[in-house]
Amino acid sequence: MDSLTAEKYKFHYKVLNAMEYGNVPQNRERIYIVAFRNEKDFKNFLFPEKIPLTKKLTDIINFENPVDEKYYYTAGKYKGEIYEKLLEAMDDKNAVYQWRRKYVRKNMSGVVPTLTANQGEGGHNVCLIKTDFGIRKMTPRECFNAQGFPKNFNLPDYLIDSKLYKQAGNSVCVEVVKRIAENIANAIKK
Repeated sequence: MDSLTAEKYKFHYKVLNAMEYGNVPQNRERIYIVAFRNEKDFKNFLFPEKIPLTKKLTDIINFENPVDEKYYYTAGKYKGEIYEKLLEAMDDKNAVYQWRRKYVRKNMSGVVPTLTANQGEGGHNVCLIKTDFGIRKMTPRECFNAQGFPKNFNLPDYLIDSKLYKQAGNSVCVEVVKRIAENIANAIKK
C-alpha cells in the first residue's frame, strides 16, 4: 500500500472468496487490489457483489468416468499406510478430501479446498475424491475447472502434470477477475 501511495495511486482492496464472487465450488480467499491514478475512476469503482454459488462439484470434477491410472491411489504406491487410511476415512463419493500428513480431512463445505501449487506432488493438501473406480487425486483439468477456466480451455500437452498443477494452484479464479475487470471498465466509462 505504501508503494502504491508513493507512486500516486489511489486504490481499493478486498478479500474475495471464489465461491462467493466467482460461482466456482472452491474455497479460495485472495486479496484483490485495484489501483487508479485518476481520482474520478477511483471514486466510481466498486468491487462486485456476492453472487449465489450454483455450480457443484459435479460440474468441475469427473466422478462418473475413469481417468488415467496415474491419478489413483493404490496399496503400496505411497510410503506408509496412506492408502489404508484413505480407504478407512473416505466414505462420501460427493466430497473432496485432503491427506494432511498423518490424517485424512473431509472438506465439510461441499466445495474444493484452496488449491495449492504443490497439488500434484503427492504430499499433504492434495485434493482427493472417491469414485466407483477408486480413490484418486483431482486431475490437472479438474484443478483448472476449479479455478473457473472453461472446460474447453487448452492445457499445453508439452507440460508435465506437476507443472500444470503448479499453474492451476498459482492461478486466480477467472470469473472473479472477469467481474473485477468489468467493474474497472464501468468505472472508467462513467
